[in-house]
Amino acid sequence: MKLNDAKIRALTAPGKHFDGGGLYLEVTPTGARYWRLKYRHAGKEKRLAFGVYPEVGLRLARERRDEARRVIERGEDPAELKRAAREQAVKEAADTFEALAREWLGHQSGAWSDGHAQRVREVFAADVFPKIGRRPIAQLRPREVSAVVKAIENRGAGEVADRTLQRIKAVFRYAVTHDRIEANPMLDLKPAELLKPRAVVHRLALTDRDLPDFLRRLDAYQGEPTTTAALRLLMLTALRPGEVRGLKWADFDDDAAELRIPAERMKMKAAHVVPLSAQALEVLAAQRRISGGRELIFPSPYYPGKALSENTLNSALARMGYAGYATAHGFRSLFSTTANEAGHDADVIERQLAHRERNKVRAAYHRAEYLAERRRLLQWWADHIDARRGARVVSFKRGARA
Repeated sequence: MKLNDAKIRALTAPGKHFDGGGLYLEVTPTGARYWRLKYRHAGKEKRLAFGVYPEVGLRLARERRDEARRVIERGEDPAELKRAAREQAVKEAADTFEALAREWLGHQSGAWSDGHAQRVREVFAADVFPKIGRRPIAQLRPREVSAVVKAIENRGAGEVADRTLQRIKAVFRYAVTHDRIEANPMLDLKPAELLKPRAVVHRLALTDRDLPDFLRRLDAYQGEPTTTAALRLLMLTALRPGEVRGLKWADFDDDAAELRIPAERMKMKAAHVVPLSAQALEVLAAQRRISGGRELIFPSPYYPGKALSENTLNSALARMGYAGYATAHGFRSLFSTTANEAGHDADVIERQLAHRERNKVRAAYHRAEYLAERRRLLQWWADHIDARRGARVVSFKRGARA
């Protein structure tokens, strides 16, 4: 005889009370009532729990029985499916987006500089983790990621939004690669379709015409001598600011008149040899009197064990009056533009800038270091700077530069 709600409420005696199709309500001596399904699979009698009455009512228990029967008819074991689903739920709860993102960050950090890795972690911590970090990565949908990225764009940080989207998508690719999710649902999220178009903004840089005025201001600058020396070497070598700030005396070969920067401290992760002009050697000779007893060539004046901070060089330029007009990184553009306009070999210039050949076929056959040519180029550049120091000064006017 099938059960109904009135009969169930009237049950008091412990035992099994069947409803049909293997479904029964088990009443324990303490009065608790549990729904069970008795069935056979692969020749064995088995039990499957459906929940506790009255939280699970009679109608819901019958629905679960019918679903289990359909599974059995397909030749599968509903108890095994339930166990697998429970394990998957536990796995998904552990594989949150934040957990996978931190795993990906750890995997990537070997290819990044410490400063770059720290900046990426900071963006995730500030903009991404608070919104989707606790969500199981398998449950995240494109609209949730879109909302995160659009929020970054809406505060005026379009470039950060673009990079963050690419990195979130990279976390999903990593999760697929390492079998943490079945597929990547973010493949169709394209920056060009999600974010507003942005005009390309080049790094602010001086022009050759600005050099006389800049050199006059640099000579008169009353800041820390180490900062001034770093700016001079930055200009003379066309290195990136981070590469100059991280220079160590062990990188300097006085006899060969070269800097030899190991791959791990270069942006492109390839060792870089920098031939030094006579003027660059003078800068290093003067700086040796300041920091020669330390590991770093340009240590922080406040924390001698650390390099100059990332903002030190740009802050010095701002104090000289170049805020909004020039950045430390812009000296590379100044060098490249001036040298190209003077007719120097573009390949030699690019090699001095430590740019990598993007055409893989050409790169395979084009590995020349151009060391002798670069030595002549940098000596020409240093002499050109000295010549501009004596040129007529034409002070730049505010608003004259874009």
